[in-house]
Amino acid sequence: MARRRQPPPLDLTKARALPLASRENKVDLSGFRAPAPPDASAAALLDSLPDFLGARALRELARRVARSHRAGAHVVLAMGGHIVKVGCGPVAIDLIERGIVSALCVNGAFAIHDYEIALQGATSEVVERTIRDGSFGFAEEPAQAFAQACARGAREQIGLGRALAEAAAKLPHARLSMLAACARADIPLTVHVGLGTDTVHMHAAFSGADAGEASHVDFRIAASIATELEGGTWINVGSAVVMPEVFLKLVSIARNLGHPLEDVVAANLDMQRHYRTDANVIGRPVSRGIEVLGHHEINLPLLRQAILLELARG
Repeated sequence: MARRRQPPPLDLTKARALPLASRENKVDLSGFRAPAPPDASAAALLDSLPDFLGARALRELARRVARSHRAGAHVVLAMGGHIVKVGCGPVAIDLIERGIVSALCVNGAFAIHDYEIALQGATSEVVERTIRDGSFGFAEEPAQAFAQACARGAREQIGLGRALAEAAAKLPHARLSMLAACARADIPLTVHVGLGTDTVHMHAAFSGADAGEASHVDFRIAASIATELEGGTWINVGSAVVMPEVFLKLVSIARNLGHPLEDVVAANLDMQRHYRTDANVIGRPVSRGIEVLGHHEINLPLLRQAILLELARG
């Protein structure tokens, strides 16, 4: 192939200029909002958010949750462990106690951190220190609790989530435990574990057989919830892999059994985009997906307030 020489600069004098007024725009003044005053109420602050991107998505999700709640449809929170570690438990507990959130589906890390909050009011060890001397992950009490919950959940076929929630409900800080809140409200809580992913799996008391059976019971309970998800809202919060993968399978099971799930909205709240949340939560499984990016400790309280405002306004 002959070498291409550098071309001369293109003459732009013949390019067509168009009147600005003839152009279609994505942004106009209808989305602008006046700033809220310093002493604004929460409602006024939410109303002051410009109607673009994340703020628009937040409002849309709040409207959808309110609609699902009014219709008696499921509003499910699917969560990872970071939610516990940034103090968002009280937000989720409030939505559970108000009857807005109808079920929790969580990964193993969530369950461990929340149980530790219920037990001692603290969680999240300093891994960069404990990994050095081999003490990382070897806290005895949560491991024993998980072993017992797995055994009971498998033996009684109630699942790991229910067994762990009832155990957490008896602990000193149960009022701040999302696990315990599910037991108090008698709503479904399912725990979806991957063997080798959680610290409790490192302990001699842990039984892979019990954990597998108890967590698979939870998977089937979550599948039952999925068959009733029409008109509902599934909100994935802070789980980049496990819960998005679980959701994809739950939707397939429900549709395989004759539940089309044509009116299901799925949302993802996380600090950044991930492949599986894009594809398996807000993409392939549903007709409408909503994404709100940012820190959980900011966006979850804002979402709660927006939901309550939407419900109050009717």
